[in-house]
Amino acid sequence: MSPYIHKVKYYECDPMGITHHSNYVRFMEEARVDFLDQLGYGFEKMEAEGVVSPVLNINVKYIKPSKFQDEISISVCLEKTSALKYTFHYVMKIGETTICTGESIHCFMENGRPVVAEKRFPGLAEALGKFSDGRIAGAEI
Repeated sequence: MSPYIHKVKYYECDPMGITHHSNYVRFMEEARVDFLDQLGYGFEKMEAEGVVSPVLNINVKYIKPSKFQDEISISVCLEKTSALKYTFHYVMKIGETTICTGESIHCFMENGRPVVAEKRFPGLAEALGKFSDGRIAGAEI
């Protein structure tokens, strides 16, 4: 799986030239969307079938700043699963230096009601299992 690359835009920086902290959550979303696209389960496909994936929780750990025109490589993996929730883990790097880590927890909904992704999109659950970070080996999806 290829990491997602985000090049920091000028408007994403504060007056000190540092990427504003709120943008890292956006970078995580960009990377997750790209990750799902690479798996063949992009948002267009799911939303065309009436399924959405809202965010339930976000955690971000800021380690080092990034600046205008830095290229941030963002790796995504599946950290945990349950019948209704998926937790994605993100590592953001500039070169070999980790600048930020995070996690986001999501569910899948159809017609305003939670759905079990494994039943609704069995191929997605199988594909996600291949890209877990190893901390959930043997976990049931």
